[in-house]
Amino acid sequence: MDYYLDIKILEDPEFTAPILMNALFSKLHRALVEVSNHDIGVSFPDAGKKSLGKRLRLHSTQVKLSELESLPWRKGLGDFTQVSDITEVPKTGEYWLVQRIHVQSNPDRLRRRAMKRHGLSYEQAVEQIPDSAAKALDLPFVRIKSQSTGEQFPLFIKQTVISEGSQSNEIQFSKYGLSSTTPVPKF
Repeated sequence: MDYYLDIKILEDPEFTAPILMNALFSKLHRALVEVSNHDIGVSFPDAGKKSLGKRLRLHSTQVKLSELESLPWRKGLGDFTQVSDITEVPKTGEYWLVQRIHVQSNPDRLRRRAMKRHGLSYEQAVEQIPDSAAKALDLPFVRIKSQSTGEQFPLFIKQTVISEGSQSNEIQFSKYGLSSTTPVPKF
């Protein structure tokens, strides 16, 4: 995790930054499925409370980032992004966990699941799971298209600052570049 690469989303009159971040992150996910051995992490240095910002940072080794960059994974986004060189991470005492937060936000889906698993009628499921059961998260997210169902869903992302001492020696990122146990440098 001693090297990084920044991808900055450029201003565009036709596409908003969140739309471009969704496209960039989707393409990254497909590339990580191809080349990652759970050894490439991401962070969003410019993220705010409701937005991931306009910069996606990739963290890994120089060799792994070079392997990723040898693929044409950003094809179609060249006019909308600016990519830095692969650079050594500066010394820092701060790290953050960049993790996915799961949310059960669709009461209808929860009801169908309860009906299937517990043999409930629709009325029983509505009684057990009212519309108020929907949870709203106040976290930034990207919209991802599921490869298995073809449906779009929000992938909520939380970045938590941690101290240097709480680093894990094991590197384990998902195919989204996220981890609840492996921190990335914060700078």
